[in-house]
Amino acid sequence: MAKIVQKENKVLHEPAQEVGNELFGTAKLKKIIADMSEALAKEDDGVALAAPQIAVPFRIFIISGKIFTPEGSDKIKPDLVFINPKITNLAKTKKEIDEGCLSVRWYFGQVKRATKATVEAYDINGKKFSRSGGGVVAQIFQHEVDHLDGILFTEKAKDLREYTPPAPEKNN
Repeated sequence: MAKIVQKENKVLHEPAQEVGNELFGTAKLKKIIADMSEALAKEDDGVALAAPQIAVPFRIFIISGKIFTPEGSDKIKPDLVFINPKITNLAKTKKEIDEGCLSVRWYFGQVKRATKATVEAYDINGKKFSRSGGGVVAQIFQHEVDHLDGILFTEKAKDLREYTPPAPEKNN
């Protein structure tokens, strides 16, 4: 089972490698994505994950299907997969947004991000697609592509602060 690596791991500080054509549609690529989905699903507050966050140095990120699932629905949509993503358009309008990261656990800070973004990427079978989004989706695109470029949000954040999560309740 893949574990999410933390900020000290060097894979998070180096640019990730492009996924080669020979990997598209293979069991190896499917396993990497399944491992990413499994690691992300274990984090209640996680919305996306880049492959380097599970120590796999490939240009892949996923967005949890739960952010596209209507509230109250018991059928969660599948995770979205972006392979070799490139941001092709960013809105000129930027906004400071509170941001955190599963690889910099329990730290948050204000990061200036474009309010809308478009990404071009490939699916698991090597089919090219483009997806645009605003709000949290635009933020995710920018945060995850930063991961793939070896940049952690803490390098861009201001007003960085630590959050202490509540202790788990004890069952008597």
